[in-house]
Amino acid sequence: MYDTLIRGGTVVDGTGAPAYRADIAIEGGRIVEIGSPEAGARRVVDAGGLVVTPGFVDLHTHYDAQLAWDATASPSPLHGVTTVIGGNCGFSLAPAGPLHAGYLSRMMSRVEGMPLEALQAGLDWQWESFGDWLGRLEGAIGVNAGFLVGHSTIRRVAMGDDAIGGPAGEEQLATMRELLQKALGEGALGLSTSQAHTHHDGEGSPVPSRYASRAELEALAAAVRDYPGTTLELIVPGCLNGFSAEEVELMGTLSVLAGRPANWNVLGVSAMNPEGAWKQLAASDAVAERGGRLVALTLPHTMKIRLSFLSGTILDGLPGWREVLALPLEERIRALMDPAVRARLDEGAHSKEAGIIGALAHWRMLVFEEVFAPQNAGYEGSSVGEVAEQRGQSPFDAMLDVVVADGLRTGLRPPIPESEADWELRAEVWRDPRTVVGGSDAGAHLDTMCGAIYSTSLLGEGVRKRSLLTMEEAVEQLTDVPARLYGLLDRGRLAEGYWADVVLLDPEKVGHGPERTRYDLPGGASRLYAEAEGIERVLVNGLDVAVEGDFTGALAGQVLRSGVDTVTVSP
Repeated sequence: MYDTLIRGGTVVDGTGAPAYRADIAIEGGRIVEIGSPEAGARRVVDAGGLVVTPGFVDLHTHYDAQLAWDATASPSPLHGVTTVIGGNCGFSLAPAGPLHAGYLSRMMSRVEGMPLEALQAGLDWQWESFGDWLGRLEGAIGVNAGFLVGHSTIRRVAMGDDAIGGPAGEEQLATMRELLQKALGEGALGLSTSQAHTHHDGEGSPVPSRYASRAELEALAAAVRDYPGTTLELIVPGCLNGFSAEEVELMGTLSVLAGRPANWNVLGVSAMNPEGAWKQLAASDAVAERGGRLVALTLPHTMKIRLSFLSGTILDGLPGWREVLALPLEERIRALMDPAVRARLDEGAHSKEAGIIGALAHWRMLVFEEVFAPQNAGYEGSSVGEVAEQRGQSPFDAMLDVVVADGLRTGLRPPIPESEADWELRAEVWRDPRTVVGGSDAGAHLDTMCGAIYSTSLLGEGVRKRSLLTMEEAVEQLTDVPARLYGLLDRGRLAEGYWADVVLLDPEKVGHGPERTRYDLPGGASRLYAEAEGIERVLVNGLDVAVEGDFTGALAGQVLRSGVDTVTVSP
């Protein structure tokens, strides 16, 4: 007798093959039969009218910290994700321990938008190695989770305060290499690093990996080659019109030295610059000519940001704003009510020194995406300009009056133009073998976005509403393509013998809801959160982890270790 029989669904198996009607039998956490199983089952799940797919694989998350206080990795499983990969961008919690907790917490808060109070209240930092940290997650998570080891983290452990400011000495580099090798031997899925100009630590300095010499990057990449089932993830500066010859050469060298594919984050796609995506993807061709492989992560939806006077993220980059937004809450509110302070902030936002983010100073164009005070309820969805006209005020004063009444919690969204041409160009990019759908950053940037929507955005917008992809194509991009890139063993497909990571979805309803603020993090901190629509049931290793939009509490996830749960993928 089977444990579970999923009966009457339309199977989209993840390989891109045409959908077909079949029942799926599950025993011991694995799929044991697909077709018309004759044996009975302890549990029968009616999938009539639903599409049955493999669980989605999100290669680029930052759930490393959140899993310590939220075993479900919410809300990703509600959106069909059953496997998450963390430790991206050069940032991992291990192998650092208590000695480096303060620095790494501040760095993660600044660079990845995680509330510092949540990190301080939610992490105990009582681990001494990568293997020790992974062991703490075993049997205690609701999703399958694997982790890269972060370059900035091992540099900090090896060099302490010297990780900031200059190149590593010979002994320090040897220590870094030893830390990396030990972590890979204990199950880390590979190495992640960042050279992004936007990545700064809690003190405002470039993150440690940005100080690495070419020799350091090459030495660490070469160490990855010796460990089966590993990979590389990296961020280089680049630009919308392609990478420099030096950047392409570096990425190619790292892939070749590691003997592994390298994926980079993130490829933006816009019809306003239609050649930009192809120029960036040309780097993959140059790397392939050298025997390496370079793959771009790309989002299925337009990257939207939310501005908040509570967190101050992005806004604090305007001239003269950081000092005000760094004030304690009550002092900040008083300052924002002061006409003299308002005049000074408005002037700074319109100055030449504001640079590219000065575009935000077109206050009337901003949209009130979420408001909180009862007197502001009618403003949600309206532009600042519309509200200013209603109130007979200047746009800046109207905006700040709403923000102050909300206790600074107001969510403001810059208008981001989006056209059908954007979606059509994205669909071309999704199909390109040099890309993989991902880059969600789920678990990070909690005050500006909810990255977990990437999967339901692809299915809801790309398939259901716009018919840019077939269901079979979209599911393949969410499951088999990322699973094969990372060599995940027996995951990413519905096939006999594979782990029973399964999603049941309604093709007529699938999508996601609006992003709304939740105060459910340690220390009372908030995050943006979006519900899924049309994801009816999600199984991880044969057990229900989410049913009709609610978590079941089942801790069915497995910790994925390199060489055990992954196989080597050569360039």
